[in-house]
Amino acid sequence: MTPRTASPALLQDGCRRKGLWFRLRKILLCVLGLYVAIPFLIKLCPGIQAKLIFLNFVRVPYFIDLKKPQDQGLNHTCNYYLQPEEDVTIGVWHTVPAVWWKDAQGKDQMWYEDVLATSHPIILYLHGNAGTRGGDHRVELYKVLSSLGYHVVTFDYRGWGDSVGTPSERGMTYDALHVFDWIKARSGDNPVYIWGHSLGTGVATNLVRRLCERETPPDALILESPFTNIREEAKSHPFSVIYRYFPGFDWFFLDPITSSGIKFANDENVKHISCSLLILHAEDDPVVPFQLGRKLYNIAAPSRSFRDFKVQFIPFHSDLGYRHKYIYKSPELPRILREFLGKSEPGRQH
Repeated sequence: MTPRTASPALLQDGCRRKGLWFRLRKILLCVLGLYVAIPFLIKLCPGIQAKLIFLNFVRVPYFIDLKKPQDQGLNHTCNYYLQPEEDVTIGVWHTVPAVWWKDAQGKDQMWYEDVLATSHPIILYLHGNAGTRGGDHRVELYKVLSSLGYHVVTFDYRGWGDSVGTPSERGMTYDALHVFDWIKARSGDNPVYIWGHSLGTGVATNLVRRLCERETPPDALILESPFTNIREEAKSHPFSVIYRYFPGFDWFFLDPITSSGIKFANDENVKHISCSLLILHAEDDPVVPFQLGRKLYNIAAPSRSFRDFKVQFIPFHSDLGYRHKYIYKSPELPRILREFLGKSEPGRQH
């Protein structure tokens, strides 16, 4: 009997499967190599972590002219530029209360500055990382706050949007301080509230702690989707999931953040803040876990610095779908703000 030989078709199929397995194995080895290399790259270049925290290079929406807020439906808004330090210029938007929509048409910067001294309260809004002051969810919040009778002043930190400078925690805090002082120099006796969102909560508590230490506190502080400190937030962030159990996670990923001078220590700052505090957080927040906002409240509420002020935590149920940046959609928000900001008498609310 003569031995059977495999048909050309079977041989070709076998070669094809071997080639496919070889390519797949090569891809898997490359992915594994990259997975192992990234922690070492971040450790050797801590500036990478800073860029990932700030994300100031991510400008969305991409094709808007920040000099023209009216293109975003803010036709009662003026664009300014302020200079906190030499070689640093920041872009600012000032939206007046919606009741002045008609009066604001065609008015210049001087008119907008003058009306800060009228009888409407002012909110200084500090946005989170990525994007600009023209981000969609931010614009929608300005509209809500304007409709409720507030002036809204917001800006892009140095290195964001059309603002000039290099991002840093110190620089962002100084920019916020400069804008706050600029507002106070024009606002007369009007209340000035500070509202921080996400990474902006870190800027907000840095700012308010400094204001309280110099005995010029704001009238209230509102923290939307806050964290405790940047290390805990980085460890809880969805991007960290694939490395959370990597040997030496803290050493590779968290220590470079600290070595870059980035702390955003909300948990420490709230112990030195003496003004009313409102925390807003959605239970289904996928970026800053709800438990971090609750933990921050639990640190702040018993603090001696708040003994004469209101401290309130408002959760939003996950069924509402507000996630990380859509709390502005809540029909309850006007009532929450009216009840919290509308009462000047001390008395903590838990």
